[in-house]
Amino acid sequence: MRPFDLTPLYRSTVGFDRLFSLFDQANGFEAAPGYPPYNIERTGENAYRITVAVAGFGEGDLVIEAKENTLTIRGEKQEKTGEVVYQGIAARAFERVFQLADYVQVKGAALENGLLHVDLVREIPEAKKPRIIPIGGGNAKNGAGNGKDPKVIDAQAA
Repeated sequence: MRPFDLTPLYRSTVGFDRLFSLFDQANGFEAAPGYPPYNIERTGENAYRITVAVAGFGEGDLVIEAKENTLTIRGEKQEKTGEVVYQGIAARAFERVFQLADYVQVKGAALENGLLHVDLVREIPEAKKPRIIPIGGGNAKNGAGNGKDPKVIDAQAA
């Protein structure tokens, strides 16, 4: 499969840097880290949940930051006192970054059984939602605008 080179488009566009970065990531130009593993689930029509496997990390070891359209989850294990004979549970620091769509907000987070659940919801403002425009209020030829009432057709009869 031949990769696409989007470099020429960078010179002629303004404000699409994030979009091109997402294309580069999708094509494998930037290596995505594999630790820690995560799932993204749709829990409703406009609700999502990101679940990150953070075994061995406590609430004090994790930081969740939402800034603009980016969600960042960082984990850094606190130093333990004492000698570890064998360490099979990963305790390395990590940072996972998720790009969020417009109007997606973080609603909450919970840590249970070694899994960090971050709940997201897409809340579109009323001004951005589609709205129905009534017909008959303009200067149409069929009697509208000349003092006559617009004709209404019953949906049942049609």
